[in-house]
Amino acid sequence: MSVVTRINSDDVAILLIDHQSGLFQTVKDIDVTSLRNNVTTLAKIAAIENIPVITTASEPNGPNGPLMPEIHKYAPHAVYVPRNGEINSWDTPAFVEAVKKTGKKKLIIGGVLTSVCVAFPSISAVSEGYEVFAVIDASGDMSTLSSQATIARLSLAGVIPISTTGVCSEIQKTWNRPEALQFAEAYSTVMPNYQAVIESFLKAETVGSSKK
Repeated sequence: MSVVTRINSDDVAILLIDHQSGLFQTVKDIDVTSLRNNVTTLAKIAAIENIPVITTASEPNGPNGPLMPEIHKYAPHAVYVPRNGEINSWDTPAFVEAVKKTGKKKLIIGGVLTSVCVAFPSISAVSEGYEVFAVIDASGDMSTLSSQATIARLSLAGVIPISTTGVCSEIQKTWNRPEALQFAEAYSTVMPNYQAVIESFLKAETVGSSKK
């Protein structure tokens, strides 16, 4: 069994697969607003740390619909790779080539549906020597049972299940850094109540400064 290593911003790429408006209608294991917020947070963290992002969509002109626009809005450096009908994005040579071009051997993957758009390329990537982290709450499936079965299958295949907050925190590593407030703002997207923490902190800073 291979040793699982930590996620560092300089050795990982983020693959966001089929986060499409039509497919969102099939998601039943997570609130779609939360799902979109989690994906947006990954995009924001990628922009802060300049982590490569690759997106793709299955037939965006068909019923599956277009990609959610937040990804490319908050991660303008993201690269979109079209497919020719392949269900498993890893079966698209251009997609695999884009991944190889990043030079990263660790992949963070989220997508809709978890049992298909995440599972298939994750397992394919592991078989080719990549270390893969599947972001379960930045993905969605047709039922809780389907999601649970997929997590079990991914784990057996050597894919590491993880949460959006887990990814962000492991990449951030410390609050003692110049981008701390940018990370805090990103957390407020994945954890809306955290916005109150930011507001109270900024207010305390303002009050403290005024008393000096």
